[in-house]
Amino acid sequence: MQFSWDGATASRVSTLTAMVYHRWFKALWVIVLGLSLCLTTIGPPAQAQKTAEVSALQSLSSERLPRWMWLDLELRSRTEAQTAINFLPGTSPLYNLTRARAGIGVEAPRDFSAYLQFQDTHALGLSLRYVASNMRDTFDLRQAYLQFASKRTTVIAGRQELKFGDERLIGISNWANNSRTFDVVDVRLGSPENRVDFFSGSVVSIRPISPDTPRGGFSLHGAYGTLTTLIPHVRFEPYILFKTPAVRSQQGIPGRERLVAPGGRIVGKLPGRFDYNLEGVLERGSYSNDSIHAGAGHAMLGYTASFLPWKPHIKAEYDYASGNSHRNPLVVGTFDQFFPSNHDVFGLTDVFGWQNMKQRRLDVDFHPSKNFYCLIHGQSLHVATPHDAVYSSAGGILVGSPEGGFRSDDIGTEIDGELQYANSHVPLLWEVGVGHLWPGALMSANRHGAPLTLAYFQVTYKLSAHARTSNRRPASMKGD
Repeated sequence: MQFSWDGATASRVSTLTAMVYHRWFKALWVIVLGLSLCLTTIGPPAQAQKTAEVSALQSLSSERLPRWMWLDLELRSRTEAQTAINFLPGTSPLYNLTRARAGIGVEAPRDFSAYLQFQDTHALGLSLRYVASNMRDTFDLRQAYLQFASKRTTVIAGRQELKFGDERLIGISNWANNSRTFDVVDVRLGSPENRVDFFSGSVVSIRPISPDTPRGGFSLHGAYGTLTTLIPHVRFEPYILFKTPAVRSQQGIPGRERLVAPGGRIVGKLPGRFDYNLEGVLERGSYSNDSIHAGAGHAMLGYTASFLPWKPHIKAEYDYASGNSHRNPLVVGTFDQFFPSNHDVFGLTDVFGWQNMKQRRLDVDFHPSKNFYCLIHGQSLHVATPHDAVYSSAGGILVGSPEGGFRSDDIGTEIDGELQYANSHVPLLWEVGVGHLWPGALMSANRHGAPLTLAYFQVTYKLSAHARTSNRRPASMKGD
């Protein structure tokens, strides 16, 4: 989504946005300072580390807060510079993406709780014609849900985050300035180690200058299993997903999509310091009067060189998502990526999505120290069929296929590097990265041949405040 307002309107909106942003940002800092003064006992920042993330969280506890309430806050600023937006020369902006979130949760008797979270996001210094819908959202309600939790059953109903596995199909896309939420009912059965989620609802559409709304009613459904202890050293995640939105077929006939996508993901370790990650999914159903025949797969083999300094982890990866060959006009063959977290999946520049895609990728990541994390990777990108389009990370058409198809399947080659640092004393997460994409013959032959470089610098601060005697985790921090 892009905005093409006239210059006078853009100037007035930019001025108003800046005023609203500064007032809201100052108000949040007042909250931070107030909590810091009122809450006396400050716990150490968490140092939990993930494969591609070092988290920095400050946890404050105090007897002054009632046991039935908790607060949380997130402040994030990311400065980005690009050399060629949409691979077009002469578009080299420098801008700042700001994100401020504040949440409050309450617990009621008999295992009930509720949570509200507000956010305010902006793209400062970026022309409105390049501002996408996931870059700004002027003071809006991001989450609002009720939760019931018993020993073996948890029911969460309302606007919430929804993420499964490594978020290749259902995720929040946290890298985006807004990040995704869903208006759904999620019923979790089982234990934290072995459970099944049954969910139904809709993704939320971002309205930058008006309240966010659900998209398409109850059109997303699924069952997702998370089994971690049934097989030693193996995490198995079987699932089946459904989509039922209103669509138009390839012939322009209105109707409803009835997409069924069974799949599974398996993650584990092998002897000799090897590890693996496999995922496969098929898509069948109808697209109005057309039929759906699509699929996708992901395969990764890793090795940890523990005998070397910093114990580097080396990964070789291959990704595939089917495209539409157009051999049969009544068949849709383009894989539907649902609602993924695509950041860095097909390169740091975040241009491409998991549709009509083949990728070969090599990663090396390591920890120079407890607080440092470094990732270097390169990938080669190709279309699965030259008769379908090149798709963006959001699922839209980035480069349409000409009549007769592309003459080359080479989208391009990218090399990226990222560095993260979590301060041990001040709970700030510092990140810096740069990625460069050399467009291939396909892109160059279709007026998208300008090399693209993306560099960023990001700082994140998170705060959680709760009663000193409370043992419950804040609902906003629960999840997969």
